[in-house]
Amino acid sequence: MAEQGGLTLEVLNMPNIVHVVPAIAEEASGPSYSVVRLCKSLIDQGHPVTLAALDWAPVTAPPTFSRFFPLGFGPRRMGRSPAMARWLASQAADGRTSLIHNHSLWMMPNVYTGRTAARYSIPYIVSPRGTFSEWAIQSGSRIKKLFFPLVQRPALSAVTCFHATAESEYEDIRRMGFRQPVAVIPNGIDVPPQMVRLRKGVRTLLFLGRINPIKGLDMLLPAWQAVQSRFPNWQLRIVGADNGGYLDKLRALAAELGLERVEFCGPLYGQDKWRAYGEADLFVLPTYSENFGLAVAEALAAGTPAIVTRGAPWHGLETQGAGWWIEIGLDPLVACLESALIQSSVVLAVMGQQGRDWMVRDYSWQQIGKQMAESYQWILHGGGRPTWMIED
Repeated sequence: MAEQGGLTLEVLNMPNIVHVVPAIAEEASGPSYSVVRLCKSLIDQGHPVTLAALDWAPVTAPPTFSRFFPLGFGPRRMGRSPAMARWLASQAADGRTSLIHNHSLWMMPNVYTGRTAARYSIPYIVSPRGTFSEWAIQSGSRIKKLFFPLVQRPALSAVTCFHATAESEYEDIRRMGFRQPVAVIPNGIDVPPQMVRLRKGVRTLLFLGRINPIKGLDMLLPAWQAVQSRFPNWQLRIVGADNGGYLDKLRALAAELGLERVEFCGPLYGQDKWRAYGEADLFVLPTYSENFGLAVAEALAAGTPAIVTRGAPWHGLETQGAGWWIEIGLDPLVACLESALIQSSVVLAVMGQQGRDWMVRDYSWQQIGKQMAESYQWILHGGGRPTWMIED
């Protein structure tokens, strides 16, 4: 293959891709990991990528391929940034951008991308990242309900293709009335080294995630009250960053219910987070709505089986023998806990290993990045439609 300036012609002909996400600070949760890791996977395969985000909060070790833009005048939650809008336009006008990939909705960076793509006729991909779920739509503020038809939806008229992380998100996209092709590609996960699990007297049921009403903790605490007396060798550990003062409400609820052996921890990152997964016997996510549920993938990657409601797209827990996938509600959660907490350590360890094997096989970032790159090539150049691309 011919070379030019140290790069193969194949690499030189690859599209220059601009990814845009409102923020990648740790407090921004899932996309802080999944969007950054997707970009890195594409770069590792030779695709030129720039990730644009707001200068929302300090970022520890920002990616070398990222570019941050200051917030402008206006409500912080809107994320207005004229500097980002100008930069996107300059990149498009100079012909340096072959494709724009936007992540999330409801903020101005997610509007700038659509306007730029429309103005300069650039292929445009949107990953809603859960923002089209019924929960997200119904729980929106009055401003949000005005923002969508007046500002956000017009910016989506330029979408060439949507990206959904699960079949349920594909259904959300169709429910919202969009008919463009949809690439159904899950998030990936970095699988940590195999952990040595030490037997201990007290077993741990772990929740790890944002302390937010959407996560179903208002179900988990009453469910724990229902089972705690029958399982005195189990403790409930709730790990995560407080979101809007919701933690205080949960502490008050725990006191009102007279809960025992419940620990509320702050957020954990890096090795501390992986240690929490590894020390747990069972993970639980009783969520009302998730487009993916990164914490589930992390728990499985650490070898910990999981209980997840059908608010998250983890039906494979049952087919892979890695946990339980249950209906949303207090009664189903109580029934599942009664069944799961009685399992021996050996049984749960086997389920955890099956979950870990599943993550290694189907959720590696190398595989996810390859699928996304093939989706880009199909959008830009046509040819055979990838099997994960839905047109209907």
